[in-house]
Amino acid sequence: MNFEEFFLEAERLKLRIPIVNESSHAPLLLSNEALFHLPLLAMVILTLSKGARKPRSSELGQIVGDCIERTLAGFKGSSQHIGWSANLRIRTIKALTFLELAGLVNVDQNNKFVSSTDIGRKIVTSAMTGETNLAFTLHSISRNYRDIAVEKQIRLELS
Repeated sequence: MNFEEFFLEAERLKLRIPIVNESSHAPLLLSNEALFHLPLLAMVILTLSKGARKPRSSELGQIVGDCIERTLAGFKGSSQHIGWSANLRIRTIKALTFLELAGLVNVDQNNKFVSSTDIGRKIVTSAMTGETNLAFTLHSISRNYRDIAVEKQIRLELS
């Protein structure tokens, strides 16, 4: 059967392919692939490691998740707790490994604190300048990280 015979036969048999458009009712949400995008995670890690309080590498997945939850509107008030996501933690380690290999962060071998190098600080500083969505988001992540650290310190003092 050639190309033309196929369409003639389909027309003779009155074949129809039903198309169901269910996606018009579903809300547009970020998938894990979009949310856990390695460049975004790398920028979050650079932002956290640039501040005065350096995150520990062992706590990085949880902290990145908490900062994303507090920063992105879709997660505010959510019960999803993405800081506990195994997928996020794996991708955070991949982003950290990339940053280390690129010479943008250092992980202290003694205390495991993640700190940005001079080049890493320059990159995140340039990303945070201006009126872009990325700059606003990185400033929010930085502020939320400071809030998380202060809350943790207060909890330690109270107990």
